[in-house]
Amino acid sequence: MTDWVFGYGSLIYKVDFPYLEREPAQIDGWARRFWQGSHDHRGTPGSPGRVVTLVPAEGRRCRGMAYRVEHEVFEHLDHREKNGYERHRVVMELLESGQSVPGTLYVAGRDNPAYLGPAEADDMAEHIFAARGPSGENLDYLLRLADALRDIGDEDEHVFDLERRVKALLG
Repeated sequence: MTDWVFGYGSLIYKVDFPYLEREPAQIDGWARRFWQGSHDHRGTPGSPGRVVTLVPAEGRRCRGMAYRVEHEVFEHLDHREKNGYERHRVVMELLESGQSVPGTLYVAGRDNPAYLGPAEADDMAEHIFAARGPSGENLDYLLRLADALRDIGDEDEHVFDLERRVKALLG
């Protein structure tokens, strides 16, 4: 049995799982935000990094990558997304085929212990610039995500604003 999974963060560019199909996709009613803490990948328990989650946003669309996977893949994804993320069902629009398909996405809600929430853009940029964890520097996560979004034609103002601010800190 197979299902679709929607990736909107590192799942767009870091595909460490087998899939049967891959296609750019979008979902309605959600916005990508750097409001989730990362204690296990892009930061540490004492100094968490910032990674993306989705927040409800009426009238907004979030673009990402959809993967059709065997159900066994969810064991790996559940482990990868363990730091506060939960599975949610969603309908996604596949952008190349034009199909609407049901699928799963991982969202870290505000009630999880790693949730950092909103902050001033300059503060978030400085936080991302300074943080690092077992998976590397937090700024690499941001820069790779921004490049991946450009590759799929997304114009995410939140991500690109943070990218500009972090690049200014780099000099």
